[in-house]
Amino acid sequence: PFNCNPHDPTNMCESCLERYENGEALEVERRKMRVVTLPIGSTEDRVIGSLDIEKAITEGVRALQPGLLAEANQNILYIDEVNLLPDHITDSILDAAASGWNVVEREGVSVAHPSRFILVGTMNPEEGELRPQLADRFALHISVEGIYDEEQRMEIIKRNIEFGEDPMGFKERWRGEQEDLRRRIIKARELLSKVIVPDEILRAVASACIMLHVDGHRPDIATVRAAKALAALEGRMRVEASDILRVAVMAVGYRTRGGGFEEPARPEEIREAFRSALEKASR
Repeated sequence: PFNCNPHDPTNMCESCLERYENGEALEVERRKMRVVTLPIGSTEDRVIGSLDIEKAITEGVRALQPGLLAEANQNILYIDEVNLLPDHITDSILDAAASGWNVVEREGVSVAHPSRFILVGTMNPEEGELRPQLADRFALHISVEGIYDEEQRMEIIKRNIEFGEDPMGFKERWRGEQEDLRRRIIKARELLSKVIVPDEILRAVASACIMLHVDGHRPDIATVRAAKALAALEGRMRVEASDILRVAVMAVGYRTRGGGFEEPARPEEIREAFRSALEKASR
Protein backbone atom coordinates (compact mmCIF):
# COMPACT_ATOMS: atom_id res chain seq x y z
CA PRO A 1 0.00 0.00 0.00
CA PHE A 2 3.01 2.32 0.34
CA ASN A 3 4.47 1.77 -3.16
CA CYS A 4 7.77 0.57 -1.66
CA ASN A 5 10.71 0.11 -4.02
CA PRO A 6 11.63 -3.63 -3.95
CA HIS A 7 15.21 -2.85 -5.02
CA ASP A 8 15.95 0.05 -2.64
CA PRO A 9 15.98 -0.72 1.11
CA THR A 10 16.00 3.01 1.90
CA ASN A 11 12.58 3.27 0.23
CA MET A 12 10.78 0.47 2.08
CA CYS A 13 8.30 0.45 4.92
CA GLU A 14 9.19 -1.44 8.11
CA SER A 15 7.41 -4.61 7.01
CA CYS A 16 9.06 -4.79 3.58
CA LEU A 17 12.47 -3.93 5.02
CA GLU A 18 12.22 -6.74 7.60
CA ARG A 19 11.36 -9.26 4.91
CA TYR A 20 14.13 -7.91 2.66
CA GLU A 21 16.75 -8.22 5.42
CA ASN A 22 15.56 -11.77 6.16
CA GLY A 23 16.26 -12.69 2.56
CA GLU A 24 12.62 -13.19 1.62
CA ALA A 25 11.61 -12.61 -2.00
CA LEU A 26 9.39 -9.55 -2.18
CA GLU A 27 6.41 -9.53 -4.49
CA VAL A 28 7.07 -7.16 -7.36
CA GLU A 29 4.41 -5.32 -9.31
CA ARG A 30 5.30 -3.03 -12.19
CA ARG A 31 3.20 0.14 -12.19
CA LYS A 32 3.07 3.28 -14.27
CA MET A 33 3.82 6.53 -12.46
CA ARG A 34 0.65 8.32 -11.41
CA VAL A 35 -0.30 11.91 -10.84
CA VAL A 36 -1.83 11.96 -7.34
CA THR A 37 -3.98 15.05 -6.89
CA LEU A 38 -4.31 16.65 -3.47
CA PRO A 39 -7.71 18.43 -3.32
CA ILE A 40 -7.67 21.82 -1.61
CA GLY A 41 -10.25 20.64 0.95
CA SER A 42 -8.43 17.45 2.00
CA THR A 43 -8.39 16.61 5.68
CA GLU A 44 -5.19 15.84 7.56
CA ASP A 45 -6.16 12.16 7.87
CA ARG A 46 -6.75 11.94 4.12
CA VAL A 47 -3.31 13.45 3.43
CA ILE A 48 -1.08 11.64 5.94
CA GLY A 49 -3.27 8.60 6.65
CA SER A 50 -5.14 7.43 9.74
CA LEU A 51 -4.54 4.75 12.35
CA ASP A 52 -7.17 2.25 13.45
CA ILE A 53 -6.52 2.63 17.18
CA GLU A 54 -9.07 0.00 18.21
CA LYS A 55 -7.48 -2.62 15.97
CA ALA A 56 -4.01 -1.62 17.13
CA ILE A 57 -5.00 -2.07 20.79
CA THR A 58 -7.14 -5.22 20.51
CA GLU A 59 -5.04 -7.12 17.96
CA GLY A 60 -1.65 -5.66 18.72
CA VAL A 61 -1.07 -4.50 15.15
CA ARG A 62 -0.45 -1.06 13.76
CA ALA A 63 -3.29 -0.72 11.30
CA LEU A 64 -2.68 2.27 9.04
CA GLN A 65 -5.14 3.45 6.43
CA PRO A 66 -2.76 4.97 3.84
CA GLY A 67 -3.28 8.57 2.79
CA LEU A 68 -2.29 10.62 -0.23
CA LEU A 69 1.35 10.80 0.87
CA ALA A 70 1.48 7.00 0.69
CA GLU A 71 -0.12 6.98 -2.77
CA ALA A 72 2.33 9.67 -3.92
CA ASN A 73 5.44 7.62 -3.05
CA GLN A 74 7.47 7.20 -6.28
CA ASN A 75 4.80 9.20 -8.10
CA ILE A 76 3.89 12.84 -8.76
CA LEU A 77 2.00 14.82 -6.12
CA TYR A 78 -0.02 17.60 -7.77
CA ILE A 79 -1.53 20.44 -5.75
CA ASP A 80 -3.79 23.02 -7.38
CA GLU A 81 -4.09 26.39 -5.63
CA VAL A 82 -1.11 25.37 -3.53
CA ASN A 83 -0.93 28.81 -1.94
CA LEU A 84 -4.37 28.27 -0.39
CA LEU A 85 -3.47 25.08 1.48
CA PRO A 86 -4.16 25.21 5.24
CA ASP A 87 -0.99 25.59 7.30
CA HIS A 88 -1.28 22.21 9.05
CA ILE A 89 -1.56 20.40 5.68
CA THR A 90 1.37 22.41 4.35
CA ASP A 91 3.46 21.40 7.37
CA SER A 92 2.74 17.70 6.74
CA ILE A 93 3.82 18.00 3.11
CA LEU A 94 6.95 19.94 4.10
CA ASP A 95 7.96 17.22 6.57
CA ALA A 96 7.52 14.48 3.97
CA ALA A 97 9.25 16.45 1.22
CA ALA A 98 12.22 17.18 3.48
CA SER A 99 12.76 13.68 4.88
CA GLY A 100 11.21 11.43 2.26
CA TRP A 101 9.14 9.81 5.02
CA ASN A 102 5.65 10.26 6.40
CA VAL A 103 5.11 9.57 10.10
CA VAL A 104 1.60 9.03 11.51
CA GLU A 105 1.24 9.21 15.28
CA ARG A 106 -1.98 8.68 17.18
CA GLU A 107 -2.50 7.84 20.88
CA GLY A 108 1.10 6.74 21.39
CA VAL A 109 1.09 4.53 18.27
CA SER A 110 3.51 5.50 15.51
CA VAL A 111 3.82 4.24 11.93
CA ALA A 112 6.25 5.49 9.27
CA HIS A 113 6.44 4.80 5.56
CA PRO A 114 8.47 6.20 2.63
CA SER A 115 7.00 9.17 0.79
CA ARG A 116 9.28 10.33 -2.00
CA PHE A 117 7.49 12.24 -4.70
CA ILE A 118 7.86 14.88 -7.38
CA LEU A 119 6.00 17.92 -6.08
CA VAL A 120 4.07 19.95 -8.67
CA GLY A 121 1.88 22.90 -7.75
CA THR A 122 -0.09 25.59 -9.52
CA MET A 123 -1.40 28.85 -8.14
CA ASN A 124 -2.73 32.29 -8.96
CA PRO A 125 -0.42 34.83 -7.24
CA GLU A 126 -3.30 37.30 -7.06
CA GLU A 127 -5.04 35.01 -4.57
CA GLY A 128 -2.20 35.05 -2.05
CA GLU A 129 1.50 34.39 -1.59
CA LEU A 130 3.07 30.99 -1.20
CA ARG A 131 4.76 30.30 2.13
CA PRO A 132 8.55 30.65 1.65
CA GLN A 133 9.16 27.29 3.34
CA LEU A 134 6.94 25.53 0.78
CA ALA A 135 8.14 27.60 -2.18
CA ASP A 136 11.68 26.49 -1.38
CA ARG A 137 10.64 22.85 -1.92
CA PHE A 138 9.82 23.50 -5.57
CA ALA A 139 12.96 23.10 -7.66
CA LEU A 140 11.67 25.14 -10.59
CA HIS A 141 9.18 27.97 -10.94
CA ILE A 142 7.46 28.93 -14.19
CA SER A 143 5.18 31.90 -14.82
CA VAL A 144 2.43 31.25 -17.37
CA GLU A 145 1.49 34.33 -19.37
CA GLY A 146 -1.15 35.03 -22.00
CA ILE A 147 -0.47 34.52 -25.70
CA TYR A 148 -0.93 37.54 -27.95
CA ASP A 149 -0.03 36.06 -31.31
CA GLU A 150 -3.01 35.69 -33.67
CA GLU A 151 -1.88 32.43 -35.28
CA GLN A 152 -1.14 30.77 -31.94
CA ARG A 153 -4.47 31.88 -30.47
CA MET A 154 -6.28 30.51 -33.53
CA GLU A 155 -4.51 27.18 -33.05
CA ILE A 156 -5.55 27.11 -29.39
CA ILE A 157 -9.19 27.62 -30.39
CA LYS A 158 -9.01 24.87 -33.03
CA ARG A 159 -7.44 22.32 -30.70
CA ASN A 160 -9.86 23.12 -27.88
CA ILE A 161 -12.86 22.60 -30.14
CA GLU A 162 -11.33 19.46 -31.68
CA PHE A 163 -10.74 17.93 -28.25
CA GLY A 164 -14.22 18.84 -27.04
CA GLU A 165 -15.90 17.23 -30.06
CA ASP A 166 -13.74 14.10 -30.30
CA PRO A 167 -11.42 13.46 -27.31
CA MET A 168 -10.34 10.00 -28.48
CA GLY A 169 -9.64 11.17 -32.01
CA PHE A 170 -7.63 14.10 -30.64
CA LYS A 171 -5.61 11.71 -28.46
CA GLU A 172 -4.94 9.44 -31.43
CA ARG A 173 -3.84 12.36 -33.57
CA TRP A 174 -1.06 13.29 -31.16
CA ARG A 175 -0.16 9.76 -30.07
CA GLY A 176 3.00 9.69 -32.21
CA GLU A 177 4.44 12.88 -30.72
CA GLN A 178 3.54 11.76 -27.21
CA GLU A 179 5.33 8.45 -27.74
CA ASP A 180 8.41 10.23 -29.10
CA LEU A 181 8.48 12.46 -26.02
CA ARG A 182 8.00 9.46 -23.71
CA ARG A 183 10.95 7.66 -25.31
CA ARG A 184 13.13 10.76 -25.00
CA ILE A 185 12.31 11.05 -21.30
CA ILE A 186 13.04 7.35 -20.66
CA LYS A 187 16.36 7.65 -22.48
CA ALA A 188 17.21 10.85 -20.58
CA ARG A 189 16.55 9.13 -17.22
CA GLU A 190 18.93 6.33 -18.19
CA LEU A 191 21.57 8.86 -19.26
CA LEU A 192 21.19 11.32 -16.38
CA SER A 193 23.65 9.76 -13.92
CA LYS A 194 26.34 9.73 -16.61
CA VAL A 195 26.08 13.44 -17.45
CA ILE A 196 29.22 15.33 -16.35
CA VAL A 197 29.13 18.79 -14.76
CA PRO A 198 32.57 20.48 -15.13
CA ASP A 199 34.03 22.19 -12.06
CA GLU A 200 34.04 25.57 -13.83
CA ILE A 201 30.25 25.26 -14.25
CA LEU A 202 29.81 24.42 -10.56
CA ARG A 203 32.01 27.36 -9.59
CA ALA A 204 30.04 29.71 -11.81
CA VAL A 205 26.70 28.58 -10.32
CA ALA A 206 27.99 29.01 -6.75
CA SER A 207 29.45 32.42 -7.60
CA ALA A 208 26.22 33.66 -9.23
CA CYS A 209 24.08 32.54 -6.28
CA ILE A 210 26.43 34.33 -3.90
CA MET A 211 26.22 37.50 -5.99
CA LEU A 212 22.42 37.30 -5.93
CA HIS A 213 22.34 36.80 -2.11
CA VAL A 214 19.95 33.85 -2.42
CA ASP A 215 19.23 31.99 0.81
CA GLY A 216 20.32 28.40 1.36
CA HIS A 217 21.89 25.96 -1.07
CA ARG A 218 18.82 24.62 -2.85
CA PRO A 219 19.02 27.28 -5.63
CA ASP A 220 22.54 26.14 -6.54
CA ILE A 221 21.58 22.46 -6.46
CA ALA A 222 18.33 22.97 -8.38
CA THR A 223 20.14 24.92 -11.09
CA VAL A 224 22.75 22.20 -11.64
CA ARG A 225 20.24 19.34 -11.49
CA ALA A 226 17.95 21.07 -13.99
CA ALA A 227 20.89 21.71 -16.32
CA LYS A 228 21.88 18.02 -16.10
CA ALA A 229 18.33 16.97 -16.92
CA LEU A 230 18.26 19.33 -19.90
CA ALA A 231 21.55 17.96 -21.24
CA ALA A 232 20.31 14.38 -20.80
CA LEU A 233 17.03 15.17 -22.57
CA GLU A 234 19.01 16.50 -25.53
CA GLY A 235 21.26 13.43 -25.51
CA ARG A 236 24.44 15.15 -24.34
CA MET A 237 26.95 13.81 -21.82
CA ARG A 238 28.25 17.18 -20.58
CA VAL A 239 26.55 20.25 -19.13
CA GLU A 240 27.32 23.45 -21.02
CA ALA A 241 27.11 27.11 -20.04
CA SER A 242 24.04 27.52 -22.26
CA ASP A 243 22.20 24.88 -20.19
CA ILE A 244 22.76 26.88 -17.03
CA LEU A 245 21.52 30.08 -18.65
CA ARG A 246 18.37 28.34 -19.87
CA VAL A 247 17.35 27.07 -16.41
CA ALA A 248 18.75 29.77 -14.09
CA VAL A 249 15.65 31.98 -13.97
CA MET A 250 13.37 28.99 -13.30
CA ALA A 251 15.62 27.70 -10.50
CA VAL A 252 16.49 30.99 -8.79
CA GLY A 253 13.84 33.54 -9.74
CA TYR A 254 11.45 33.09 -6.81
CA ARG A 255 13.94 32.33 -4.00
CA THR A 256 14.19 34.43 -0.87
CA ARG A 257 17.29 36.60 -0.56
CA GLY A 258 19.24 38.25 2.20
CA GLY A 259 17.51 36.28 4.94
CA GLY A 260 14.12 37.24 3.56
CA PHE A 261 14.77 40.98 3.66
CA GLU A 262 15.39 41.36 -0.09
CA GLU A 263 12.92 40.97 -2.93
CA PRO A 264 13.40 37.96 -5.28
CA ALA A 265 15.85 38.73 -8.07
CA ARG A 266 14.48 39.96 -11.40
CA PRO A 267 14.99 37.73 -14.47
CA GLU A 268 17.37 40.24 -16.04
CA GLU A 269 19.38 40.40 -12.84
CA ILE A 270 19.64 36.61 -12.70
CA ARG A 271 20.72 36.26 -16.33
CA GLU A 272 23.37 38.93 -15.92
CA ALA A 273 24.76 37.39 -12.72
CA PHE A 274 25.01 33.92 -14.27
CA ARG A 275 26.39 35.22 -17.56
CA SER A 276 29.09 37.16 -15.72
CA ALA A 277 29.95 34.20 -13.45
CA LEU A 278 30.16 31.79 -16.40
CA GLU A 279 32.42 34.11 -18.38
CA LYS A 280 34.69 34.56 -15.38
CA ALA A 281 34.86 30.81 -14.67
CA SER A 282 35.76 29.99 -18.29
CA ARG A 283 38.87 32.20 -18.34
